[in-house]
Formats: sequence, C-alpha cells, structure tokens
Amino acid sequence: MKVDVYKRPDADGLFSYLVLPHQRAMPEEVTNTDWVIHERNVDFERDGKRHFTLQAEDAFLQIGEKGYAITHLSDRAGDGAA
Repeated sequence: MKVDVYKRPDADGLFSYLVLPHQRAMPEEVTNTDWVIHERNVDFERDGKRHFTLQAEDAFLQIGEKGYAITHLSDRAGDGAA
C-alpha cells in the first residue's frame, strides 16, 4: 500500500506518526494538530515489520477502521528513531 506519512512533535522530544493512504485528505479529527509531511508515496507493507513506529498489522487495522493510522502513546520515538 502506498501511504503518506506525517510527523508531529510531542513532549519530551518524542514524535508521533500519522499514516494515510497516498493522496487521501487528512481527516478532520486530526487537522487541529501540528502534523507536517514526513514522507510521501511510501511503500507500507504487511511484512511484520515496524514502519514509522507503527506495527504493520495494527496500522492496517486502524486504516480499515478509521481511514488512517496513528502512533500509540507507548510507541512514540525520539527524532531520527523512525
């Protein structure tokens, strides 16, 4: 699946990631935060790996449920970690 990846700073130098299917508009419920584009047109696969701090299966489940996937609080990473 091709996706666009957004990133935002959180507290303590940690970052969260938002993954949307490529070229899909950002959902209204997440537009009120400081998301900036991190990468566009990225291959995001169900390969068991972690992508941008997101577990692949969890991300695909979130995308199926709400149209996007977002980092869980416990999975945030420091800058450069993802």
